[in-house]
Amino acid sequence: MRAVPVLLSGLLLLGGCQSLLREGTADLAGIAGASLSDAITDNGAVTAGIGLGVRSLAQAGLQYAERRTQRAEQDSIANAAGPLAIGKVAAWGVRHQVPVQPNRHGQVTVSRDIGGLGLECREIVFSVESEVQEVDGVVRPHKAFYTAAICRNGEQWKWASAEPATERWGALQ
Repeated sequence: MRAVPVLLSGLLLLGGCQSLLREGTADLAGIAGASLSDAITDNGAVTAGIGLGVRSLAQAGLQYAERRTQRAEQDSIANAAGPLAIGKVAAWGVRHQVPVQPNRHGQVTVSRDIGGLGLECREIVFSVESEVQEVDGVVRPHKAFYTAAICRNGEQWKWASAEPATERWGALQ
């Protein structure tokens, strides 16, 4: 039973391997839950139910952590873009406390101001730069570009785009 926490912490270190992290966390939690319940009861249905419940909780916890890292990236981009003049470029970056996503960085620019009376918003274009390990084992830089909207919320700029499911956010939408 001591191996389960070691395996779970090992999975967290694989932040770049999202499918392995998602499935591995859920499967290990299910196995741990089933093992724990097996020690408590000899009823197979109860054991399976507890294992599935623990698996679901672990999956929900991982999705919560992924949403928080997504929000941290969005806030970093919005904070960098908010004070910019149209056409100026700024750098943004985020270092995640929990490594369920890789640390990311890039550049952002404001393409235009949008909004109306009492609604101050901006359209932005930003890059997300990362390193991708290819099949041959060579690590190469990768840059992708996106557009979004941000709006002023008091003194802060906040993400205002409702994005559809994209490769950028995976199954989080």
